[in-house]
Amino acid sequence: MNTKKLVAGMLFIGLCLVSQAQTNNQTKSADPDNLAKEYFSQIMGVAVNATTNTKLYQFVYEWLGTPYRLGGDSKRGIDCSKFSLALYENVFNTTIGYNSRNQYTNVTPVRKNDLQAGDLVFFKIRSKSITHVGVYLGDDKFAHASSSKGVMVSNLNEAYWKRYYYNGGRPKLDEEHRIMTADISKNDKDNLN
Repeated sequence: MNTKKLVAGMLFIGLCLVSQAQTNNQTKSADPDNLAKEYFSQIMGVAVNATTNTKLYQFVYEWLGTPYRLGGDSKRGIDCSKFSLALYENVFNTTIGYNSRNQYTNVTPVRKNDLQAGDLVFFKIRSKSITHVGVYLGDDKFAHASSSKGVMVSNLNEAYWKRYYYNGGRPKLDEEHRIMTADISKNDKDNLN
């Protein structure tokens, strides 16, 4: 009789544990942040564990398909540097330079293998100067305003992008003002500390 009670008790405890585990899994997947990460992961082809900044992916998603327009800065048309500028202002509350070359002069270079979501990626397309910029998303994907297809997500390992890739960079920020520190003289640098 005691054996039956012991077996019944163990079955009851096991059933409770399984039920609790299923409830935890359902709660975890119903979490809005997890759902958003899973959604953006599927849309942009970035692994769920790489989608750390939901605001970044939401911004990119809202701009996907926006046509390219040189000098444009709205959803009617935008160029690559204005796209990265708008992204930084809206996602990171940071102002960066207005063109890709200026943006590059204000970053700390980052090796391709060390890129993190939100870093800038720069290209020299048929030029000795930087001509294109995008924002790294993770898993070798980056968002940018392509002159042929507008705002889109591309892969750094595609032959075209691999050929023209120049460098990655993380913006040098003046933490007090959250502005890129462009062309600061030595005296101004001393005043920032």
